[in-house]
Amino acid sequence: MKRPLMLLGLAAVLASCTPALVGPPTGRIVNNTTGEEGTISFVSGSLQPRLGTSRLDNNATIQIGNRTYVGRSVIIDTASPAPSPLDFGLSFNFGNAWDFNGNRDPYLGVGGSARTPAPRLVSRTGNLIARTDGNASRTLTCTLTVDVQEHGYGDCTDSGGVRYVLQF
Repeated sequence: MKRPLMLLGLAAVLASCTPALVGPPTGRIVNNTTGEEGTISFVSGSLQPRLGTSRLDNNATIQIGNRTYVGRSVIIDTASPAPSPLDFGLSFNFGNAWDFNGNRDPYLGVGGSARTPAPRLVSRTGNLIARTDGNASRTLTCTLTVDVQEHGYGDCTDSGGVRYVLQF
């Protein structure tokens, strides 16, 4: 009876040590006029700002109906927000206290605190240009707003002037 519990405990410990696997960011795209929906997926890590002159490979796939668009997204890093000053607090306390026997016990207290403000949300902007393959290729251009966890939203327009919205 003790062996199954021990094995279960060991399995729980090992499971807690496994790395969290995060898949590529995926989302949906919707036609503003008809409501037709599609999917969008990005290569993992491609919604982070690029350093230097890194090679721009296709990193996004969009599927709308029977059309598949493939393209590249580029995210621009915004300047880091200026740190806010620390929130300082200082307090002085004084008074009297009495115990159960009626004895007075004067006290004086001094306290202080320093805390940092809550972290600010940082969003980055970028764009996505994708196109279909074939003789009658179509293009799709999008503007994106992305947070640090690679979640975001955007607006797109295809080569025919049809507008789309996307979220991922």
